[in-house]
Formats: sequence, C-alpha cells, structure tokens
Amino acid sequence: MLKDLVKANRSYRRFDPSVPVSMRTLEELMELARLCPSAANRQPLRFLLSTAPADNEAIFACLKWAAYLTDWDGPAPAERPTAYIVMINTAREWEFARFDLGIMAQTMLLGAAEKGLGGCMIGALNRDRLRTHFSLPPEMEISLVLALGQPAEDVRIVDVPADGSIRYYRDEAGVHYVPKRRLGELILEKRS
Repeated sequence: MLKDLVKANRSYRRFDPSVPVSMRTLEELMELARLCPSAANRQPLRFLLSTAPADNEAIFACLKWAAYLTDWDGPAPAERPTAYIVMINTAREWEFARFDLGIMAQTMLLGAAEKGLGGCMIGALNRDRLRTHFSLPPEMEISLVLALGQPAEDVRIVDVPADGSIRYYRDEAGVHYVPKRRLGELILEKRS
C-alpha cells in the first residue's frame, strides 16, 4: 500500500555499511526518475551515481547533516551511506527545474524504501568542493544529494507537540522522532 511505503520513507541518517547498495539498484532508482513527469518535458536533470568507497568519502565530506541535531556531526564511519545519487540541474536559469528535482528525488526514495533501503535528501552541502571532485563545469548546478543505504536507526513519526515545535530530535536510546502536523491543521477548508 502506498501509505505504508510513504511512512517507511523517512530521512535516515545512520546506515549499516555492511549492506552495500549495488550500482544496479541505483540504476533501477534512476529508471524510476526517468519515468517521472518533467515540467514542459524539458528533463534538465542529470545524475552522478556512486557506490565507490573513495567517491563516497569525497561526497560525504561535502555534506552537512541534520541541522536540528546541533550536537551531532553526522554519521560515524560505521554508520555512513554506501551509495549516493548527486542530482544536477543543467538548466540553472529555468525555475521549474526545482519541481522536477523534488518529484524525482521523492520517487527514487520511495523506490529505495520499496527495496528495504533508506535515504536522506541533503541540500546543505559544499557544492564547490563537490564540483571540483567530479570536475563538473560551472553551468551544471549541483542541486541535491541523496544518501542511500540500509537504515540502521529507528525513525518514528509523532504529532507536533503542544508548543508547536517541528524540530526533529533523538532520545537517550538514539530513537529519532519526526513531529508531523495533524491532518486537521493542514486542511484550510473543505468544500463539497
């Protein structure tokens, strides 16, 4: 059921490095992205796929993890993703490319969840450093990185508390909680 898949698709930030993600799996996720709608059918996005340990380390070094977890610098070496998809926009001047970006990123993460994998969309990154590593020309805009692997953490959805805080947090046992607004708070009006 789609709702179960959406619930399983959390932002995972800790992974089991003993479970590799294959290039074949990344290609299958790319096939899902390829089939997604694209504004004006321009299809401006391109992708770098990495399962190579050296490239994964270089990508990891460019990422900023979990802004709300101020006392956490990101996954420890024994918790890092085993694959990445770097999403690149070839039409920087075209504002609608960002919609394609979201549609494709979410579709690939849903595909990963269906395979029992997890991931995290990361937009806070050192784009210049990553561009240099992959020798990308300046007209190619690094938009987003998907970190992928076998999740090694418990992520739970909870209601937004009475104080209204939407900040995710971890308890003493390392369980990660993600506050979500109730359905009634999201619906402004119903007309039938």
